[in-house]
Amino acid sequence: MAGNPLNDPNWAPELANLVDRYVGLVRDNVTGKAVTAVRGIVFGVVVALTSIAALILGLILGTRLLQRLVNIGGFIDRDSSVWVSYMVIGGILVLAGMFCMRKRHTPTTEASR
Repeated sequence: MAGNPLNDPNWAPELANLVDRYVGLVRDNVTGKAVTAVRGIVFGVVVALTSIAALILGLILGTRLLQRLVNIGGFIDRDSSVWVSYMVIGGILVLAGMFCMRKRHTPTTEASR
């Protein structure tokens, strides 16, 4: 009676191994890809927020450093060195913005041709 699974003593372990193998295969395919995607999203958000904070702190540090450098000779007082540093940093940011605007890609449509 080889066709009767109830008489086969290895039937239960073989079936359990088969189910375990397929459940593990499905789990590895689905869960592995989901974990990779979520890790990418989380690390991307962390890097983006850290970069924004570093950029803001860098601008503050650059402004304060420029105020110190302008005030070092003693020719310009503290109040004037503040607005001079604001104008220089502002000019640099305006130039960076102009550069970025020149590099942008404008969409072309049939109506604009």
